[in-house]
Amino acid sequence: MSLPTMNPITHADCEQLDQQDSLASFRDMFAIPEGMIYLDGNSLGVRPKAALARAIEVVEQEWGTGLIKSWNEADWFQLPQKLGDKVAKIIGADEGEVVVTDSTGINLYKVLAAALTQRPDRKVIVMNGSNFPTDNYMAQGLVEQLGDGYEIRFIEQDNVMAAIDDDVAAVCLTHVHYKTGSIFDMAAITAKAHSVGALTIWDLCHSAGALDVQLNECNVDFAVGCTYKYLNGGPGSPAFIFSAKRHHGKALQPLTGWWGHADPFAFERDYRPASGIDQMLSGTQPILSLAVTEVGLDIFLQADIEQVRRKSKQLTQLFIDLMAQRCSEYGFSLVSPVDGDLRGSQVSFNHDDGYPVMQALISRDVVGDFRAPKNVRFGFTPLYISYSDVWDAVDRLVNIMETQLWKQPEFNQRGAVT
Repeated sequence: MSLPTMNPITHADCEQLDQQDSLASFRDMFAIPEGMIYLDGNSLGVRPKAALARAIEVVEQEWGTGLIKSWNEADWFQLPQKLGDKVAKIIGADEGEVVVTDSTGINLYKVLAAALTQRPDRKVIVMNGSNFPTDNYMAQGLVEQLGDGYEIRFIEQDNVMAAIDDDVAAVCLTHVHYKTGSIFDMAAITAKAHSVGALTIWDLCHSAGALDVQLNECNVDFAVGCTYKYLNGGPGSPAFIFSAKRHHGKALQPLTGWWGHADPFAFERDYRPASGIDQMLSGTQPILSLAVTEVGLDIFLQADIEQVRRKSKQLTQLFIDLMAQRCSEYGFSLVSPVDGDLRGSQVSFNHDDGYPVMQALISRDVVGDFRAPKNVRFGFTPLYISYSDVWDAVDRLVNIMETQLWKQPEFNQRGAVT
């Protein structure tokens, strides 16, 4: 299947692509509001239809009837590891290397601290300055807490290699940039870090479920990521931690709660770390969220990641082409890579009036999002976005720009969430 080469691209071209789409059947597994074109799966994925029944089952039966017995009878206690092994298949890890737990920020704190303890003679952390802020904030908090000369060396994508030298303890980067969608070269950067004795930490929030991630093939040390974007785990669903087996028992995270103890129900006074990935756990786990998260993971595991990635590149390329074809006069400036191999499953444009434009578009049931100061983002989840959706989204945007709908006062009122 290939994108049409004729110009202009028509709705009929997109309908033909939909007929050839090997992933089209997955759309029926998701609860998409009637008439909505949802291009924000890079921020919050759509609810799997089966998630509702699973939530009711957990609340009414496992919690309501089973009560505390469900820790054993419903296997609640092992959910972080069970889901972790499922995530491992998606990110190129092995069983026993991933747990699903806590938030991305907390997990980043854990693995960054664990990495630094393995390089006690080094004080530098390399990070992307334009990264999603929580990663930088967490690292800044850790550095301030540690004192003793620790520092963050902020870089951008074009100078990351030059920043990795013998002073660096850890290179901590996001695989796919949250604004631009640019992909960092995981294999090359990890190899460079290892060549100077540094460890690597990768944030997979915008790549897990969208790209064919191969952590062990790239020899990555640690990784974190969320489950509520392309993995459709639900709002605020637990994140995950990857720790390569070679670091188990050596890289110890500092939030030493009882779930990370070698024998939690021994109730010992002093902490003894679990020897494997369990040490990355801290406190009692959010069972309702974990149970619903599993529904999204099980759906994704039915898909072929190569087909997912192929469709992702085609959807994003179609959107870029249609924007060039139909919106070139309206002040949109592409900030995502033109080369699909260097682009995640999102497309971003800058526009001087990006916020009201996006709000007007949302009012017409095309949902993307806005990132200050002027970035409008569109995410393309291959499991439930069609080629016709892309054409229709651009068509509605054209109407908004032609009519200047976005100038209306209600679309210029900033909400708490953009």
